[in-house]
Amino acid sequence: MYDCQKGAFLMRLAVKSGGKSAFSEWSMIFRNLMPDLNVVDWDEANHHPQSIDFVLAWQPEGDILSRMLHLKGIISTGAGVDHIIQDPLCPRNVPIYRMGSEEISAQMADYVLWAVLCCVRRTWRWHGAQATRTWLPPAPNRLAKDVTVGVMGLGHLGRSVADHLCNAGFSVRGWARSVYDLPGIHTYAGPETFPAFLKKVDVLICLLPSTPDTVGILNARTFAALSEGASVINVGRGSHLVEGDLLAALNEGLIAGAILDVFDYEPLPRISPFWSHPQIIITPHAAAEATRPSKAAHTVEIIKAIMRGEEGPLRYHPDKGY
Repeated sequence: MYDCQKGAFLMRLAVKSGGKSAFSEWSMIFRNLMPDLNVVDWDEANHHPQSIDFVLAWQPEGDILSRMLHLKGIISTGAGVDHIIQDPLCPRNVPIYRMGSEEISAQMADYVLWAVLCCVRRTWRWHGAQATRTWLPPAPNRLAKDVTVGVMGLGHLGRSVADHLCNAGFSVRGWARSVYDLPGIHTYAGPETFPAFLKKVDVLICLLPSTPDTVGILNARTFAALSEGASVINVGRGSHLVEGDLLAALNEGLIAGAILDVFDYEPLPRISPFWSHPQIIITPHAAAEATRPSKAAHTVEIIKAIMRGEEGPLRYHPDKGY
């Protein structure tokens, strides 16, 4: 409830923290941001679920969410909510929020800029040569202004990435479900514009949400529509990529290389052919990870908005799938 006399929110937040030391840090951070917020660990929430108003977690296990009868909001510690909505017992009447902050946006933009530069310079060749102590002959290089980068997904992260690449001198185009007007970026909207968006793209970046329409969108048909020798960067969801199609495109020379940060199964199984493929660079779902203070600040912003009767930032909308 909201105490008008004190001007404070008297709410209880359950944090799935991953250990006592982590929870102690979370508690201290929240105490500084919102002193009247009562922060409890997962064990206490499990024993007294009806006392919980908000949850901050990555993957709440079991039926705990369904037993939180007074829950007002579920906040993911990550940019996605797939792991939460896949729970059949998750209460459908409780709003779910994605994690987001300027910190996450900046980290993702920096990661993608690094990945695009790796693709432009074909750095996987240097990695392979270093492993065999081979000194490669000089190769022609391309300037950023001569490279067309396509960004799939123009949400909170996608817009930041597209703007960062544009400022770095790349020719940037973006594609999304909805219409966007972004300075310096040629945007496309809707499935009917997808082929035109892909045409002449040299580096394709996937930052789409996971929806029925986007599953498997990085497939043979998509790869064939790109510029010859294009590269692919996936920082969206593992479900976006048809792995066999990517391997075939690489082995046939249709695609020059790929940088992958997300996978259907994580950690990536040791038997995956991606590990040893000479034209693939793997990162362990590490593109963007906000600090605890940043996550806590975003959480407090959501809680305060809800208590004011507002929606709050980055709410998940089931009808859109993100």
